[in-house]
Amino acid sequence: MQYVSTRADASAASQSPQQFSDILLGGLAPDGGLYLPTEYPQVTGAELDAWRKLPYAALAFEILKKFATDIPEADLKALADKTYTADVYRNAREGENAADITPLRVLEEGDGKKLVLQALSNGPTLAFKDMAMQLLGNLFEYALAKKNAELNIFGATSGDTGSAAEYAMRGKKGIRVFMLSPHKKMSAFQTAQMFSLQDPNIFNIAVEGVFDDCQDMVKAVSNDLEFKQRQKIGTVNSINWARVVAQVVYYFRGYLAATTSNDQKVSFTVPSGNFGNICAGHIARMMGLPIDKLVVATNENDVLDEFFRTGAYRVRKSAETYHTSSPSMDISKASNFERFVYDLVGRDPKRVRELFHKVETRGGFDLTGPDGDEFKLVSKYGFKSGKSTHAERVQTIRDVADDYGIVIDTHTADGIKVAKENLEEGVTMIVLETALAAKFNETILEALGDDAERPAGFEDIEALPQRFVVMPADVEKMKAYIASNTGL
Repeated sequence: MQYVSTRADASAASQSPQQFSDILLGGLAPDGGLYLPTEYPQVTGAELDAWRKLPYAALAFEILKKFATDIPEADLKALADKTYTADVYRNAREGENAADITPLRVLEEGDGKKLVLQALSNGPTLAFKDMAMQLLGNLFEYALAKKNAELNIFGATSGDTGSAAEYAMRGKKGIRVFMLSPHKKMSAFQTAQMFSLQDPNIFNIAVEGVFDDCQDMVKAVSNDLEFKQRQKIGTVNSINWARVVAQVVYYFRGYLAATTSNDQKVSFTVPSGNFGNICAGHIARMMGLPIDKLVVATNENDVLDEFFRTGAYRVRKSAETYHTSSPSMDISKASNFERFVYDLVGRDPKRVRELFHKVETRGGFDLTGPDGDEFKLVSKYGFKSGKSTHAERVQTIRDVADDYGIVIDTHTADGIKVAKENLEEGVTMIVLETALAAKFNETILEALGDDAERPAGFEDIEALPQRFVVMPADVEKMKAYIASNTGL
């Protein structure tokens, strides 16, 4: 399996196809694009049948080996077996089996319609990001040991990526983590989860701005190829291809657990801000998984919902990005969206370069007007969308608690609200859970009048000492901070 950039210029020698291990430790390609396989591996009906009863780790191995063909299969299997265990994903709730890793819960069924919740938040940081990040930590350690090398991870988070990355990388040999987050714009639990870590290889940086400012700095550093090489910079943000591949696995698991034969279809509703989580669903569908619809659920920052309704991709400025009660989706520039656009425009890198140049110079593009007419092709990829506001997510949290007896987090509430608007007869709708409710207790308290239940070990996390620095959204100052703490 080989990989190319979404912006690859075939005439440039530096743009020759890469192997999985070549792109594992990086993020952006040298030309500023994102890596995708030259073609998506296809899954047969016989394979789906054989995979139905596999434990999660074995299923992960079967899918990963289609993408990481340059890693010996025995090594890849060992990495999957090490990652996906009941000990790692230990925070299963009442009625769930930790060994299932991503158990399904039927919320409602009737009139030919079925609504299901897929639990993705039983990992060490109580968020779906653990599903990929735990594997990434083990892959990084494996790859660095092979080369006797070290890596400085530079990433940005709107809340959950940061803690998932830091918990996955803490104590890993040869790895340092520099994680940006928007100052005072995460929940108290999210902030404490990151900033309370005292490991010497973890550096938390609170940026005076919004998540998009943090993300822009990660891209700027990634595009400074000399600095990136000298400082051994890698990334764990959702632009990292290995993270996306790891997320593909739970779409297969969800489908196989919700169906009994391959002629059945399911749809997925996915709370999404950066388009990474649902991009994995797009890839699973392109591989042949029988997915009917992929429904994007946004909050008030509705850039993606606007595109899938109108064809206009209009990036908001920092001042136009709302701080909401589902803060991990407070994003107005969806980094992984370029991967879908690459497929939408027929995998034409020149066209991708044109469109994303318009994003940088004009703030967006419209595929129903003078910028092109490709929007008419979106329907063949199964995408739909919807949005949820604060009042709606609070009401959804109340309704889910009353109707189903469970407490959900704010982002999952956005997903369930939008999923209910898109239920279809004969097609099971699976909502991907994003986090446990405890991470967003402020809104749970508002909705239900009681605190969300916390797993053991997280009872007083906000009271722990916190270690972080506050910095402006200044790329040069950020580079100087990284260099001063790496010794390179």
